Amino acid sequence: MKASFFSPVRSVFFGAAIAAAAMISPAASAQEGGITAKELASRLSAQQQDGNTFIRLKMDTGGTSLQVQIKSRKTASSTDVVYQILFPKEQKGNGVLLRSSGGGASFTAPDKLTTIESSQMKQPLFGSALTYEDVVQNFFAWDNQAFAGTETINKVECHILESKGGKGSYAKVRTWIDLRRMVPMRVEKYSSSGEVVVRIDTTDVVQNDGKHIPANLSARRGSTVTELDGSRIKRGVSYTDADFSPEGLKNVSAPRGGD
Repeated sequence: MKASFFSPVRSVFFGAAIAAAAMISPAASAQEGGITAKELASRLSAQQQDGNTFIRLKMDTGGTSLQVQIKSRKTASSTDVVYQILFPKEQKGNGVLLRSSGGGASFTAPDKLTTIESSQMKQPLFGSALTYEDVVQNFFAWDNQAFAGTETINKVECHILESKGGKGSYAKVRTWIDLRRMVPMRVEKYSSSGEVVVRIDTTDVVQNDGKHIPANLSARRGSTVTELDGSRIKRGVSYTDADFSPEGLKNVSAPRGGD
């Protein structure tokens, strides 16, 4: 089953670029499709707090292709995520541990451990268009949520949810949501000057346990473009605190359990 970057990784972390139509409506009211902006954000936030997950995906940036595994442990109050490279062979075992509270650790095989400070969360993840901050950030949990119009993307009408008031380097985040399938089709993160810093497009949607989830994503930051292709997802896996410790970065074994 293909993976979802929004809903198990939330993340956060696929495929060909999405074709976007340009039909934008005036700013919407406080309620769309029978749901308020705050209610929609709360529902999407809950999807990101879905316990323990394990994902394998392909990450292509420029001429570099990586096979990556993701170990994720999420609750309503915290997120711990481990990204580890499986291929190419010369980079196997390299990984990062990231925490939503800020910071984490970096491991370069065979034995180099480095602390990631909160001030370093803007660094790119394995040279991709995504930063450390991007893959642990849950902007649906920010205080200020409002609808900002509608736009048709790839023949799908999407309602635009605007999120403000969060910590970190972004002043606001806009999410284009297909309300029928409850799928984010696009995410744009903005600087304080109003410029789009990073755009993430959903390029493929699949069904998993009766739910529609993004399977492939395309992320662009400046001239850097990263395509992410999910290949495997397991939920309800068993983790220990050691799996989300700096020393745990040295272990690339897949977790037990899950489905």
